[in-house]
Amino acid sequence: MAWKSLAEMDIAGKIVLTRVDINVPMQDGVLTDATRIERIVPTIRHILSQGATPVLLAHFGRPKGQPNPEMSLRPLAPVLAEHIGHDVTFVDRPSREFIEENLADVILVENTRFTSMEEANDERMAGFLASLGDIYCNDAFSAAHRAHASTEGVAHLLPSCAGLLMAAELNALEGALSNPVRPVAAVVGGAKVSTKLELLGNLVGRVDHLVIGGGMANTFLAAQGIDVGKSLAEHEMADTAREILAKAEAAGCHIHLPVDVIVAREFKASAASETVAADACPTDAMILDAGPESVAKIGEVFAQCKTLIWNGPLGAFEIEPFDAATNAAAEAAATLTAMGKLTSVAGGGDTVSALNQAGASERFSYISTAGGAFLEWMEGKTLPGVAALG
Repeated sequence: MAWKSLAEMDIAGKIVLTRVDINVPMQDGVLTDATRIERIVPTIRHILSQGATPVLLAHFGRPKGQPNPEMSLRPLAPVLAEHIGHDVTFVDRPSREFIEENLADVILVENTRFTSMEEANDERMAGFLASLGDIYCNDAFSAAHRAHASTEGVAHLLPSCAGLLMAAELNALEGALSNPVRPVAAVVGGAKVSTKLELLGNLVGRVDHLVIGGGMANTFLAAQGIDVGKSLAEHEMADTAREILAKAEAAGCHIHLPVDVIVAREFKASAASETVAADACPTDAMILDAGPESVAKIGEVFAQCKTLIWNGPLGAFEIEPFDAATNAAAEAAATLTAMGKLTSVAGGGDTVSALNQAGASERFSYISTAGGAFLEWMEGKTLPGVAALG
């Protein structure tokens, strides 16, 4: 897909309308995680370094098309200023005149979702936004799967480009899925097959090895006639699971399911547990993690591959000791990456949390915080916010 990066654009003296993701977690008006703000700082500083004015567009929460003081971006202006090291001026109702009177500042515009025209991708709002700037820069890959006025509509009305963060994300994903160095492995975990059908269907035709973990693995085991006891499993998805296995075999994709599992009678921290063969789960127990032999085999898969895509945990990682497989596999991938033997790209909410918990995320090649957009890219879908930059 052809798109220009901000680094390729001549922006000197221009007003750069910049879509960012600062939908950060807040508690009692206090920021609790600044990761998303930290990641947009390079783009904003680059714009400033070129003598241009960044005008930031962003959403916060789900105000349902109506102004909501609890979802105002105003409290984030001083936080942004602190991280950027530059004055940030907040404006509720922007105008070209106001922006031209404050060209030396970073300008933060109020929540784009305070009007229903944003999510409707109303051409009137897109036109109004375009009137505020000279160039449009999208640095919010996390919102690129939404065809909204500030992510897609306005991109058609101004010279457009991807911000530094978005360009890095697109390059990482392109290298991992569209034009990867082979062999390629993918890890897909999580609770339900039904939520990741399109993802699995796309991956089996693109990767050489597919590791399935979490509750999804239970569904595949059950589809093969294995008793999974009281484990979380979608038994009604058995036919679908078998279809995916058949499609993978036809495509030459090797699917890896657990060969041993950790089982327990209750789901709580430090619950009594035992390791059994994947086909020997007691009828009164539930599978809560992959076992050590499974982890060793996953490590062998990683070692023979050049590229890895990871989405979802291998077990109930939130509670010890059922985080062991995810932690060990993440460490194996991180070590290979640090040695220069593997390019590793991971994304999705649970995935980021799991890799952070494992202490492995900093050694992965790229960690995406995009969530839905990351998943849709992996599913092979066209993202409106990216397509509009072409």
